[in-house]
Amino acid sequence: MKTQAVSDAVARLYDTYPFPPEPFLDQAPPGYNWRWYWPTVHSFCTGALPKGGAVRVLDAGCGTGVSTEYISHLNPEAEVLGIDLSAKAIATATERCRRSGATNVGFRQLSIYDVDQVEGEFQWINCVGVIHHMPDPLKGLQALATKLAPGGFIHLFVYADIGRREISLIQRAIALVQGSQRGDYRDGVQVGRQIFATLPEGNRLKQRERDRWALENHRDECFADMYVHPQEIDYTLDSLFDLVDASGLEFVGFSNPQVWQLDRLLGADPALLERAQQLSQLDQYRLVELLDPEITHFEWFLARPPYPRVSWENDSDLLAAIPTRNPCMSGWPSQNIFDHNYQITALDQTEFEVLKACNGQRPTLEGERDQDSAADQPMATVADLLTQCGVSLEKVRQLHQRQLILLQGPQ
Repeated sequence: MKTQAVSDAVARLYDTYPFPPEPFLDQAPPGYNWRWYWPTVHSFCTGALPKGGAVRVLDAGCGTGVSTEYISHLNPEAEVLGIDLSAKAIATATERCRRSGATNVGFRQLSIYDVDQVEGEFQWINCVGVIHHMPDPLKGLQALATKLAPGGFIHLFVYADIGRREISLIQRAIALVQGSQRGDYRDGVQVGRQIFATLPEGNRLKQRERDRWALENHRDECFADMYVHPQEIDYTLDSLFDLVDASGLEFVGFSNPQVWQLDRLLGADPALLERAQQLSQLDQYRLVELLDPEITHFEWFLARPPYPRVSWENDSDLLAAIPTRNPCMSGWPSQNIFDHNYQITALDQTEFEVLKACNGQRPTLEGERDQDSAADQPMATVADLLTQCGVSLEKVRQLHQRQLILLQGPQ
């Protein structure tokens, strides 16, 4: 299929089944996602909080606006634009944000290939689950790269080949049964459900759907997105980095770095782990990919240089930094919380005291509206924490690495 024909087919799918199919809310959506909050995005990519919050954000391939709505509410000082191929998705996204009171957001029905029609540059681009559905993902990524401001970041998400093998087999089976009716997405959903219902118990494909995907795939929109999509390119780690290298942007890191730690797979054998850790960083990633076939996607940040990197290895710089508790957590105040990745985390007493000391601190970003006079009051530095909480500099570094605290240079 030619590029335009593929794009038209993708638009028809999402006009038929707008995705994601989340309900409207009459208030800001609950919960948090640190990848949709500019201070934590900037901190992850650079090591420090940003100087300003009044950034331009592009949600490229926004679908029904679930991510756009969150980004808008979590970043009230930002100017947010969502674009998508599907007219039905854009209409849904517009109504979603109207209902929840998101006022700093706009939408346009537009292909990523045509993003040059949008004026200006963006400090932050969100493009999750999109370019792998484009006939030419590299062309799409390069188009987005032209709209990324120097020092800006783009978050991407594409499917992983090894973890989606069973999905790929069912996709091909549905297409084969559909024959000339391929492209009739409602028929495709019906055929797919019939196949799963008919396959014998114990069948690997049926079991995989039941164990991993059935909870979300009871909704036809999700089933269609997974199994009857007209265009999908799944990536290996090597083809992913080929894409990154050709993008003209710099790889910052995977946004789920814990998945790419060898110790979670080989930690039971310290000698073997040490040997594996002698590999290059890319080969360590390759080893994780081979040893964990449950990885179904890659998610990562790219940057347009130059952008600052703060390691906080210099003790004097760290002592002068202003710490604040990462707001992307649930269950606070408690020593048992859900952290920024919604993982249950038990804080020891010192960690809890540090987070309490940081909790009232909220460094004001340039461009933000002052909420109260507290912004004018001096804030505690890391040096103050050492005195107040008896914490070590190494512990502060660990809390920062775990994204439990965020750091800002002296104001």
